Amino acid sequence: MAHALVIGASKGIGLETVKVALAAGHRVRALSRSAGRLSFSHPGLETRRGDALDTVDIDGALEGIDVVIQALGVTARDLMSPVSLFSEASRVLVPAMERRAVRRLISVTGFGAGDSRNAINCAQRVPFRLFLGRAYDDKDVQEQLIKDSMLDWTIVRPGVLVPGPASYRYKVLVEPAKWRNGFISRSDVADFLVKQVTETQLFRQSPVVVRF
Repeated sequence: MAHALVIGASKGIGLETVKVALAAGHRVRALSRSAGRLSFSHPGLETRRGDALDTVDIDGALEGIDVVIQALGVTARDLMSPVSLFSEASRVLVPAMERRAVRRLISVTGFGAGDSRNAINCAQRVPFRLFLGRAYDDKDVQEQLIKDSMLDWTIVRPGVLVPGPASYRYKVLVEPAKWRNGFISRSDVADFLVKQVTETQLFRQSPVVVRF
């Protein structure tokens, strides 16, 4: 079993990932600015308040860690202004992991980031650019920072996130020719992320993950 650091652990995919990882028997260090507000406890859970953009916070959080799951998000209000959270956090995290010799990074971006943007169909391109363009411009930078690193990374690109329990019926699309958008619950994304803690087949790959 691994000791996992989950960055962005207080809500969304990060929170679901904490729950799934604990259920799978991993130890989890949950890092976020509001980590103390987690509404549950577990013998394998350590909550740590910290800022993903703070070098000291990240360096300290990496002590004794085997794998990092980066699951950051922004609010709808943040999308109205230029977004830099994803790239800035990765500029802190990647060199810190390299210094600490923590090699395994699983990072969540999204369908439409990096070279998967070419797979967006014509009908979706205008609304995608209008509503998500600022965030995904920054995720492009985030992905490149990770890909340029020496880490054993997997970049995970979920489709449109929806509420609901895990279905365990999702597709992992590795080949660019098969990339497409679709819906997926945060719980299913978390299930996939936690599976990558112990699997190696997707090292240095960027799969799209959508529900059947």
